Amino acid sequence: MEQNIIEVVQKTFEEIKIQDETWFEFWSARELMKSLGYKKWQTFKKVIKKAEIACNNSWIESKNHFTDASKMVWLGSGSKRNIKDYLLTRYACYLIAQNWDSRKVEISLAQTYFASQTRKLELAEQEIENTKRLEARKKLAKSERQIEDTIYNRWIKLPLEFATFKNKWIQALYWLSVKALKNRKWIPKKRALADFDTEVELKAKDFIYAVTDHNIKKKQLEWKDILEKELVDNSKATRKNLIDRDVIPEKLDKQEDLKLIEKIIEKRLKNKKIKNIIL
Repeated sequence: MEQNIIEVVQKTFEEIKIQDETWFEFWSARELMKSLGYKKWQTFKKVIKKAEIACNNSWIESKNHFTDASKMVWLGSGSKRNIKDYLLTRYACYLIAQNWDSRKVEISLAQTYFASQTRKLELAEQEIENTKRLEARKKLAKSERQIEDTIYNRWIKLPLEFATFKNKWIQALYWLSVKALKNRKWIPKKRALADFDTEVELKAKDFIYAVTDHNIKKKQLEWKDILEKELVDNSKATRKNLIDRDVIPEKLDKQEDLKLIEKIIEKRLKNKKIKNIIL
């Protein structure tokens, strides 16, 4: 009996869900009110306001989750009237459920439903971010190999010299040396900084390499000092663009190790293939 109630209530939340053309999900506050067992709009509106306050107190813009809306309804006389409504995100619904009486079966089930669904959404978004970082990292590695070949042909012959060369443009981008950055972010000495970079950092570095490679070839640049200046100048210009947009490179947080993420994804794909073979 209890299981039937759970299934019915959760099915109701899915049935009243609205998706726009981008597959973004939201719920009408009026419809949610009925599913949660509320009778009066004025009472439910107070719960919405409490949830909005909770959202703002978490340093999250409530307007991104509670959107003012309205809808036309038929009256008993046969006429129509425009009534107040809100379009609520999954997170907004979760906050509403959290800010009311959990002793009610509907509220308790709503808390569980929206909490689990919100977590699923967070995990899905994290998966997308991880994939984007991996793609950006692979592109950066390719650009680094390209710039190494370009510079080797014009000046550098030893890997040690390129490491010194690389440290100078990193310092121009972050105002910190590679060693100082690794110490600051607790990155192992033998690991690449890029394996712990944000997507923004990875793409910024790739852009620096691409512009430098282009200018070296177009201007036929040669010799150590000239090549160093070109790469460092491009790093400084990129840093300025980032700071102008309130992105301070050295203050960006260390991200999860991309080597570890790559292993997890490879293992998952391997297990999926094995499962498909068995089936």
